[in-house]
Amino acid sequence: MRKQRKNYQAQDKVFILKRHLVDRVPVSDLCDEYDLQATVFYRWQKEFFENGAAAFETKHATQNKTEQKRIEQLEAKLQIKNEVLSELMEEHVYLKK
Repeated sequence: MRKQRKNYQAQDKVFILKRHLVDRVPVSDLCDEYDLQATVFYRWQKEFFENGAAAFETKHATQNKTEQKRIEQLEAKLQIKNEVLSELMEEHVYLKK
């Protein structure tokens, strides 16, 4: 009979990796404790290090999107003001004649 597959949440995976990296618990002990294959543990570790920069980029990317949206709004507002000013100048020149 086949063994039931255990699905770990992201927080659980990080906790297990942290125990190895920070607390220096050997991989073999963690694999025995959590009933993991060593290859699964090392795959998690690889994904963690490859995607670790994403944790910092999301805040920066969100901030950039917010700033970009604000810049676009200000540019649109400036464009409207320029159009109104142009119309007023044309009207002023016309009335002076």
